Amino acid sequence: MTRKISRVLVSVFYKENLEPIIEELARHQATFISTGGTQTFIEGFGHPVTPVESVTGFPSIFGGRVKTLHPAIFGGILYRRGDNTHEEEASRFNVAPIDLVIVDLYPFVETVAAGKPEAEVIEKIDIGGISLIRAAAKNYHDVLIVSSRTQYDELLTLLKEKQCTTGLDDRRRFAAMAFDVTAAYDAAIFDYFNAREQLPVFRKSFGPARPLRYGENPHQQATYYGDLDALFEQLNGKELSYNNLVDIDAAPGLLREFQDETAFVIVKHTNACGAATAPTVKEAYMKAYQADTLSAFGGILVTNRTVDLAAATEMNPLFFEILVAPDFEPEALDLLRSKKNRIILQLKTFPEPKKQFRSLLGGVIEQDADLKTDSADDLKTVTQRTPTPGEVRALLFASKVCKHTKSNTIVLANDGQMLASGTGQTSRVDALKQAIDKARAFGFDLKGAVMASDAFFPFPDCVELAWKAGITAVIQPGGSVKDKDSIDFCDAHDMAMVFTGIRHFRH
Repeated sequence: MTRKISRVLVSVFYKENLEPIIEELARHQATFISTGGTQTFIEGFGHPVTPVESVTGFPSIFGGRVKTLHPAIFGGILYRRGDNTHEEEASRFNVAPIDLVIVDLYPFVETVAAGKPEAEVIEKIDIGGISLIRAAAKNYHDVLIVSSRTQYDELLTLLKEKQCTTGLDDRRRFAAMAFDVTAAYDAAIFDYFNAREQLPVFRKSFGPARPLRYGENPHQQATYYGDLDALFEQLNGKELSYNNLVDIDAAPGLLREFQDETAFVIVKHTNACGAATAPTVKEAYMKAYQADTLSAFGGILVTNRTVDLAAATEMNPLFFEILVAPDFEPEALDLLRSKKNRIILQLKTFPEPKKQFRSLLGGVIEQDADLKTDSADDLKTVTQRTPTPGEVRALLFASKVCKHTKSNTIVLANDGQMLASGTGQTSRVDALKQAIDKARAFGFDLKGAVMASDAFFPFPDCVELAWKAGITAVIQPGGSVKDKDSIDFCDAHDMAMVFTGIRHFRH
């Protein structure tokens, strides 16, 4: 069912890239209806425009809140062509058909993101625009709806290829995209209001769709929904994959814990296989790499400081998938770009989600993000021996890494360096054994090191194993009915133990 585009309603907030569409429509003798700034924009190219007010016989009122909401406009969009009753009513009430609606919505999301006051945010809730989109999409049998500037290229191609006509499949496709636009827009408005009301409803808007090469495995399809461009600028390398994004997501949260220090993290399968702080990026990288030189191969490298040439020279021989940093010295970037597939991302801002989501059992779980960082003020010494200042620094470092490692987990550390971790084990004893074995395998002497656990010890077996390995101080949340057994063992062997009162499970 082919429809010729003869009469077009255009009302857009963003006018970039609209000119070639207007020119193509005008070339095929289409006429224009418009409002305000869009009308002036079209007239600037020498094309006559019928103001909406001339169609409705009614001026824009209430500060522009009511402009297009009128039967002369919505009737022209919604009446069914070829339906005898509709055709008779259109003739009787002098309603002329509208064949194409080009509209975008007020920048509500952008206004919220800019931190504008509520009065300004409310005025960016589009009423007329979203009504036009829904009306045109509903009547896709007769009307083409273009609901976002992201669709301009596709529209222009369609106009050129089909000589300003559309087929039913074309109109249905644009209608589907239109309802996607309205759904995301309404979800964003709901998120804004629900930030205060906290209604128990899961309805989220995550941003544009970005198809990925494949999912967790090559036989799985995947799409990312969100605005990666707001977080990163890609400076080199191939397209990001599903697994790349999952690993990258694991690193910024850990780096946020070290904003006042130069830190470096190496991530493999969402866990830190190396983490360190140091005076320079080069030193921090070397300390992080030493923790597990085997797992670092093919890993994700992330730092919170500018990568200079010294650091780049040190890390360049390593095969790694991705490097993320807030900035790069030009010479360092040139060196790192020598491997064309290596992905280099410049971090614009640390993502700071307040909520977390996970799909399971055909549904979704939502929870508050774990934004608690253990500090010296949280520590309660429960043993006879108080940890030394050096041990306290090491304990807090280990606790931060432990918080971002899969449970059950144990992290061993000393002097701003992760020595090893036991991750994702079904028992805490196995996690500790894994950590001790790894530390020794990479040449670390655990004498004087500290241990962090993401949950309490139900038995004293872990502190006993730690003592035998040379560990002198322990940080854990506490809370077991048998806490005293572990405390007594520490007291008997001159170990220090602190409780935080906060558990950091990560499943």
